[in-house]
Amino acid sequence: MLTKLKKIGLVSGLSATLLLAACGGGNDNNAGNNNDGAANNNDAGANYGEEMNYQITGIEPGAGVFKASEQAIEDYDLEGWEVQASSSGAMATALGEAIKNEEPIVVTGWSPHWKFAKYDLKYLEDPEGTFGDAETINTMVREGLEDDMPEAYALLDNFNWTSDDLEEVMLKVSEGADPKEAAEEWIGENEDKVEAWTEGIDEVDGDSIELVYVEWDTEVASTNVVGLVLEDLGFDVTVTPLDNAVMWEAVASGEADGMVAAWLPGTHGDLFAEYEDKLVDLGPNLEGAKIGLVVPAYMDIDSIEDLDTN
Repeated sequence: MLTKLKKIGLVSGLSATLLLAACGGGNDNNAGNNNDGAANNNDAGANYGEEMNYQITGIEPGAGVFKASEQAIEDYDLEGWEVQASSSGAMATALGEAIKNEEPIVVTGWSPHWKFAKYDLKYLEDPEGTFGDAETINTMVREGLEDDMPEAYALLDNFNWTSDDLEEVMLKVSEGADPKEAAEEWIGENEDKVEAWTEGIDEVDGDSIELVYVEWDTEVASTNVVGLVLEDLGFDVTVTPLDNAVMWEAVASGEADGMVAAWLPGTHGDLFAEYEDKLVDLGPNLEGAKIGLVVPAYMDIDSIEDLDTN
């Protein structure tokens, strides 16, 4: 199952990982409004955009936050800026290196994410509304799953947690824990929540089920948690990382059984529009998610509109 899709997803993911964005140091948040030297009033006395080569460190180009970031360049007339394609892991590495050296960096960000627990970060204000309002993370399953595996369908339909829950697992993984071990530890510490998900669901005897996910920290955490709960119910669970588009195609085509990784309405909006008639949306498993441009708190800038241009 998924042999061709896995190959496509792995090649795509490898290509994205090789595109790590460059970053530098400096500061300027008013150059677009003041040409008489007022741009050097901050402590660093330098031009943020120039020091970063006018690059926003992005993730996979197929992600909605990447596309929204490109749209922000147009909406805010950020002449000379571009979003550099990368991967979620490479973006996090670049962010960590910049913070270690107290350098400026702008990244495509989303929350929940462990980086907000580890670093002092802030979203840049978005007065144009390019990144939209709060997002949800939804669960999607293939058509026919309710009939074929009603127990799995019920569990996936019941799955619901908070940003704090998710970030607990993500942070442990970011600090070196194996994703499955981090998920198992969270489950052991939150038996009441898990019991609410599984209440009234009968155990099965080795039924095979496949969950797919994009290799973002959020989805690694959530998919491993759900996978382990399904295993405890007696399922033979396979979890498969794929590229964004391939993940959606896999569920819509029935080659995979489900995912808990659909960010809506913005991040995966295009893919949802393409495949919504071919899969079943079980609704949000997490509410209050957010996407936008993120910077370290030490940067003297608060809004996207304050990014200087060349």
